[in-house]
Amino acid sequence: MATDLWLLIHLLFLSTISASGDGNEVYFVSIDCGGSNNFTDENLIEWNGDDKLISQGVSHEVKSDYSISRVYDTLRAFDNARNKNCYSIEAKEGQKVLVRVVFNYGNYDGRNSAPTFDLHFDGNFWVTVNTSEATLYEAIYVVKRNVIGVCVARKFPNQVPFISSLEVRGIDPEAYDGRSPDYALLTNYRIGFGLSDETIIRFPEDPYDRIWVPENIGIGLVRLNDTSTIDDNSIDNPPTRVMNGAIATMDTDHFITLSFSIVKYPIRYPMYINWYFTEVQGLGPGEYRSFEIYKDDDNISVPTVPRIGYVSQYFVPDLSVNGTINFSIVATDDSTLPPLINAIEIFSISDALTNGTDDNDAEGLDSLKSAFDVLKDWGGDPCLPAPYSWDWIVCNDDPRPRVTSLNLNGYSLSGPLPDFRSMDALEIIDLHNNSLTGFVPDFLGDISNLKQLNLADNQFKGSIPRSLLRNSQLNLSYTGNLLLTSSSNKKKTCKLSVILAIAIPVFFIV
Repeated sequence: MATDLWLLIHLLFLSTISASGDGNEVYFVSIDCGGSNNFTDENLIEWNGDDKLISQGVSHEVKSDYSISRVYDTLRAFDNARNKNCYSIEAKEGQKVLVRVVFNYGNYDGRNSAPTFDLHFDGNFWVTVNTSEATLYEAIYVVKRNVIGVCVARKFPNQVPFISSLEVRGIDPEAYDGRSPDYALLTNYRIGFGLSDETIIRFPEDPYDRIWVPENIGIGLVRLNDTSTIDDNSIDNPPTRVMNGAIATMDTDHFITLSFSIVKYPIRYPMYINWYFTEVQGLGPGEYRSFEIYKDDDNISVPTVPRIGYVSQYFVPDLSVNGTINFSIVATDDSTLPPLINAIEIFSISDALTNGTDDNDAEGLDSLKSAFDVLKDWGGDPCLPAPYSWDWIVCNDDPRPRVTSLNLNGYSLSGPLPDFRSMDALEIIDLHNNSLTGFVPDFLGDISNLKQLNLADNQFKGSIPRSLLRNSQLNLSYTGNLLLTSSSNKKKTCKLSVILAIAIPVFFIV
């Protein structure tokens, strides 16, 4: 992998380390945002351009001085008026995935003004992205619907959101199982301590395509390496080459100190920590290695005795932190060999994941998107996170929001209306000034909460369905074309004059 790319990833996972005294289906989606061609990189990962996946946004190339790799040298910028712009990726409900997004501003617009904007996934706020440096974000979670939505949302005027790359990887459903599936793990660090400088391990050595990076070691620490076959006995399945290396102190009188600054998600706590250990030295007669983990001065583990060829994994699923974490790995009193560590993963834990917009409304909106090409590009959760709902709907503030208003006036809709009666919380439907055809659908009368319906300036034919006339909340009035609206008059009988924009008789209904 190119040195520049290694430096990017290294900076993303930067930490301080020193010595001190005293089964899953293969599921790979790799999107080269802003790219138009498909290619396979040096890691045998197949990348697809996004020009056929999304019509919003404009493709750009970064300036040559900011080139990192082919994938990150293009981006898609969203200089439009939408609340948010989203990529939608098919998935399977209940599937556990790793989602990774990279942003490389690269002064593509020549302004030397890197934007700041919000990043969302599946209706959940993820992080506010500052793109003054190339940056990577990664989340592991269980998908709640059959689609993954990754969105960028404008946070400040004149600051244009963009994405450089988007990846989704399926992982084993039992991996990272120390927290409820109602939460996501947001990656801060993933380090293979025994890796040599500029060595990065990912797919195909890591089946989940996690990115493992090396770390500079301080005075008093040594790297140890072994070539033993590692028995796949760890639920989180770290790569063999990561586990074949470790760092250790010179003797049992010293301990390993690890210091991590939580800068990617500074306001998120608690943390989820994964520790990985395996013995990488043949033990002689009477030799014994045992150690414990401390956070500050508190022991947070039982004694660990690593074995050659086997992964000992220890995780802390709910650790409270504040800004910086300091760990120590200390030899036990009976250990004849110094402490070691092979690898670590540190995650922030997200807020509880939303279940998204109500299923009835999601179903109705899907039918509208399927019927009208102009709506197909709207992705992500329709209502969440507030206030980033789709521009043409209004949602209430229920825990699972309901769509209360559908505002598609002047959206160049043409053809018949699909059946969206499942959106039974709708109070307002405004479809005027389009080119809708066919009969006014009878199902509109089944939307029991409907108070205002505007179908003016379309090409409907026929009479008003009696199902609408039976709606006691609607008082129908005439405004020059087809407009049904509410008023304070709740009488069930009314007079309606309808003028249709086609050459058929005018209907009068009493």
